[in-house]
Amino acid sequence: MVQALIKFALRNRFIVLLLAGGLFAWGIYAVKQNPVDAIPDLSENQVIVFTEWMGRSPQLIEDQITYPLVSNLQGIPNIKSVRGTSMFGMSFVYVIFEDDVDIYWARTRVLERLNYAQRLLPQGITPALGPDGTGVGHVFWYHLDAPKMDLGEQRALQDWYIKFALQTVPGVSEVASFGGFEKQYQIILDPVKLQFYNIPLMTVMNKVRANNNDVGGRKFEMSDMGYVIRGLGYIKSKEDVENIALGENNGVPVRIKDIGSVQMGGDLRLGIVDENGTGEIVGGIVVMRYGQSADKVIKAVKAKMKEVEKGLPEGVTFKTSYDRSDLIEAAIQTVTGKLKEEMIVVSIVVLIFLFHWRSAVSIIVQIPITLSISFILLNAFGLSSNLMSLTGIAIAIGVIVDNGIIMSENAYRRLSEWQNSDHPENI
Repeated sequence: MVQALIKFALRNRFIVLLLAGGLFAWGIYAVKQNPVDAIPDLSENQVIVFTEWMGRSPQLIEDQITYPLVSNLQGIPNIKSVRGTSMFGMSFVYVIFEDDVDIYWARTRVLERLNYAQRLLPQGITPALGPDGTGVGHVFWYHLDAPKMDLGEQRALQDWYIKFALQTVPGVSEVASFGGFEKQYQIILDPVKLQFYNIPLMTVMNKVRANNNDVGGRKFEMSDMGYVIRGLGYIKSKEDVENIALGENNGVPVRIKDIGSVQMGGDLRLGIVDENGTGEIVGGIVVMRYGQSADKVIKAVKAKMKEVEKGLPEGVTFKTSYDRSDLIEAAIQTVTGKLKEEMIVVSIVVLIFLFHWRSAVSIIVQIPITLSISFILLNAFGLSSNLMSLTGIAIAIGVIVDNGIIMSENAYRRLSEWQNSDHPENI
């Protein structure tokens, strides 16, 4: 079989060269399409189900949320395991699938089962799927440099402008905000006044909720013109909250401002983020989508940030907190540099020992062709170009060259034996 293959290659050199050129071109295309990252993604093929029920103890979360979800998610096909974690006010369920399962098929099946399992949860509790990223998906962190803005304004700018713009970048799964204060209206009630006006606390909550709403009406026609009637009731200022009516006392309306005060404040925080001890900062974490190229995603995010920066208030700029592209470029440069050094050293060694440039070229040409074919296989198996895979390729160069040297030496030996035989006319 091997002899027949060698004879075919020797007698059809043009076909062999054409095939090698096609594989090399395909390999170059595969190099450009292959995802690039610094570290291999060894995380499990998982879907995260997150449920929030603030103010409840871990035991209550475990009994009423985590256990019903875990028990109902067990029947999904191709599952390896289901893990649940309960903490104060939050529940996390990790559904681990087989490695060969498509992540988006898995997310769809989990979502289908959640629609059924939600009826077992307390009223008003809705579980949500986590981002379609992996454990190594945090590829870029940034924060705002805004010395003239307070932390609440910075967080509002991050949540309502920057975050939405960066989420449109291809390959970005989520932009998670951190730091600052999330603005909210805070009503500080006086218990004595509540008791005096005989207004329960639940009444205050229901009235505030009901008064923060727009309502629709019917169409009103007058003078051949049609008018759509609607009631505008969304809260736009602190005064709107203060003037919400809760009831009446001797024919006089009782409002929020009569039983307490209203202020703008920040939501409860469990931690802060600062920059090297110089003060608090506000920023975001860019989470890469599953299977994307980290290098391309980071470059696209940086390009988008330059566009977004034009619309920021005066004096506000971006600062990079963590950029994996530096590690990626350093790793790629290190490995590619070693590859070039190996190819040069191998070429010199082959030329010195064989002292025949045609034989040396035939051996050296194997290196780029084999490397290009390896990227075709990387794409076929869904592997990225990272420090581990490129190092493996670099180590394999020695095996590639050894094969060529052995074949050349064997050919030289056979030719020498043939020339020294009883065929002097062919010398």
